[in-house]
Amino acid sequence: MQFQRAFSGAPWEKQVGYCRAIRAADQIYVTGTAAVDEQGNAFAPGDAYAQAKRCLEIIERALRELGAARVHVVRTRMFVTDISRWAEYGKAHQEFFGAHPPATSMVEVKALIDPAMLIEIEADAVVEEG
Repeated sequence: MQFQRAFSGAPWEKQVGYCRAIRAADQIYVTGTAAVDEQGNAFAPGDAYAQAKRCLEIIERALRELGAARVHVVRTRMFVTDISRWAEYGKAHQEFFGAHPPATSMVEVKALIDPAMLIEIEADAVVEEG
């Protein structure tokens, strides 16, 4: 089986030893994706909706690099630092996936790698081989 990897250039990729996404046959796994700007800083501190939207944009970029699109996503996992803001995260998720909603989970966590980060999203996708 061949593996295809996508990297975002986030500073933690080399430090921790991971890639943004990996494709194995028809499966794509996108690692936990936080809302960062092009310099690797927290994007839109304090804005739960904007951060969720940014996470999904970064995920979409990785999917495209591996030959997939948002319609191929079958599962997401949202790790949030304040579950009471679920509607803000959920709004961005619903707008992004529209008529093709994946299975999902939203779980509150104590903290993310940067205190300004409110959400991190993982995604799994399935695409046809070839």
